[in-house]
Amino acid sequence: MGSIINIGQELSSTPAAENKHNVPIDKDLQKSRAEIAVSEIVPNPFQPRQTWNDDQLKDLSNSIKENGIIQPIIVRQKGINKYEIIAGERRFRAAQLAGLDKVPAMVRPTSDSEMLSLALIENIHRADLNPMERAGAYQKFLETFSLTQEQAAQKLGEDRSVIANHIRLLSLPNEIKQMLTDGSLSMGHARAILALPTEDLKKKLANRALAGRLSVREVERLVRIALTQKDNATAKAVIEKPAHIKDLESKIRGRLGTNVKIIAGKKGSRGKIIIEYYSLDEFDSIAEKLGVNSD
Repeated sequence: MGSIINIGQELSSTPAAENKHNVPIDKDLQKSRAEIAVSEIVPNPFQPRQTWNDDQLKDLSNSIKENGIIQPIIVRQKGINKYEIIAGERRFRAAQLAGLDKVPAMVRPTSDSEMLSLALIENIHRADLNPMERAGAYQKFLETFSLTQEQAAQKLGEDRSVIANHIRLLSLPNEIKQMLTDGSLSMGHARAILALPTEDLKKKLANRALAGRLSVREVERLVRIALTQKDNATAKAVIEKPAHIKDLESKIRGRLGTNVKIIAGKKGSRGKIIIEYYSLDEFDSIAEKLGVNSD
């Protein structure tokens, strides 16, 4: 946590000890560990995370019930018996789930700008942030501290391309953003889709990728073909799988009892059929239906 606080202090133009709200500061708690009532603590208003993994919170809650909270959360005082979380909101939520009345906390005077930098830095590096949460965090980081992408990359220890690629996601249609948020579409899929010229084409390819469980490579191939078409109408025809192909996939799927994809080549005279299986028993069953002896 020490390195995070140093970065926050470097970015903040407002002294950490500034008390704009004229709140009486409890000198006994300031910069010290204390047990604070859960009812007196509120979440960080600058928290970039919008979703929380219920299973992970439950696991952490069970650990807290057994072992307690080993690392205290960090808070700032916002009023008499009122505190805002600076870092450690996941632990706080798990503690609530565990039914704790009090949690260990470190209280430190913190300005709004420093608090924002700490919240962003703590969460940006978490692997479980979804791409849209990460994109929003990067954008807020740039805007709040008037940084270029290169400057932000240096502050956060990231490659500039990582920041640029995430911020580009913010230009996607809301429908695709939701797919990224709920994990039904990956960052790789979205990056490929971004190359398409219209919102309509982007949405159609995203929906096809989702419905057909297309790989990133398959989406990239469709994008390359679509971009070589003379107009959006022919590009749309490339992206949308022809009805007779869909019908054929459905018939084969019904016969074999598993997912089947037909992928046409660039000229339409060549392609491939992908038959999926999810266990060796299912593989043997498919082979039998095709009249092939797998022994």
